[in-house]
Amino acid sequence: MKILVLGAGLMGKGAAYDLVRNNAVESVILGDIDLSAAQRLAEEIGDKAEARQVDARDKSQIRDVFVEVDAVISAVSYTVNLLHTEVAIETGTHMCDLGGNFRIVQRQLELSDRARDAGVTVIPDCGLAPGLTNVLVRAGADELTSVESVKIRVGGLQQKPRPPLNYSLVFSVEGLINEYVEPCMVLRDGKITYEDPLVGFEQIEFPEPFGTLEAFNTSGGTSTLPLTYEGKVKSLDYKTIRYPGHGHKMWCLMKLGFMDSEEQDFDGVKIAPRKVLERLLERNLPPSDKDATLLRVIVEGWKGTESRKIEFEMIDYFDEATGLTSMMRTTSFPAAIAATMMVDGGISQRGVLPPERAIPPDRFLSELRSRGVVIEKRMF
Repeated sequence: MKILVLGAGLMGKGAAYDLVRNNAVESVILGDIDLSAAQRLAEEIGDKAEARQVDARDKSQIRDVFVEVDAVISAVSYTVNLLHTEVAIETGTHMCDLGGNFRIVQRQLELSDRARDAGVTVIPDCGLAPGLTNVLVRAGADELTSVESVKIRVGGLQQKPRPPLNYSLVFSVEGLINEYVEPCMVLRDGKITYEDPLVGFEQIEFPEPFGTLEAFNTSGGTSTLPLTYEGKVKSLDYKTIRYPGHGHKMWCLMKLGFMDSEEQDFDGVKIAPRKVLERLLERNLPPSDKDATLLRVIVEGWKGTESRKIEFEMIDYFDEATGLTSMMRTTSFPAAIAATMMVDGGISQRGVLPPERAIPPDRFLSELRSRGVVIEKRMF
């Protein structure tokens, strides 16, 4: 099979690294608007990789390269995911992306009938959270007769907190701020409702060296899960894990207007405060060092007449052997696995489908485990 990875950034690198080590993959095209970046990455990851200059916003360019491959992983800005979905359907090419904006995902889902008629599978939000977490929720729900509550807690952290925010960027700053400003879709009493981000603080415990951490509402993590489980699950929510104190500092920045997207006039210069904050965070946060990804998904309900709690937990670390960050591994490997499963028949449903509907949990989780991304499961 031949796979296209759009984007030669961190997540594109992680996906390409995994694909070139898969014996079923004959070749990988690395497409990026910056040809030199794609070439450097191709040289780094191996002979199967081929660099191409591709503007992910240019329909004719992406159409020309989509027709060459069996599947596409879109690891670029969420702003072009709808365009990529349309081209995937037109060219008969399977696709998954890393999501980042639920409004765009909704518009992608509206194209499901067209994709099904074209014999194509498109899976939006196919990263870590959403993505892997969606599959874990399905895995837990499939084991129960009925589900009462789902709690999803995920965070990408440095192994040691560093001031001023006890945080370093482990993925795009655009996506990070999006999580801190957009409303959070949850299930309460079985119905979809919305809660504010950067509230709902709780303490959460992980084994040392992490200890007591905080978790709070952020947007996007539930993705399509409330739509899938509305009326079937009473309570479902997502919270991001951070070192203590981070959430309140970001709440202060939000309340002061630093995350506003509307342009304002500063002495004749018009600019959105959010753009300023994004650039300052990129420049001034401590450089990303050795990271870790923490995940806990708890599904509670009934199996027959007995109450059950199923808990999935992952503590994943920076990979010293490969130099891949934990966030790269846990975000891009799910997309790489999904792309190959769409081609080899492991994912057989067609249409634009969320991860929890499209991806069979058993093989998917087994594939992750074979790559060293291990999710422990406990049942109480």
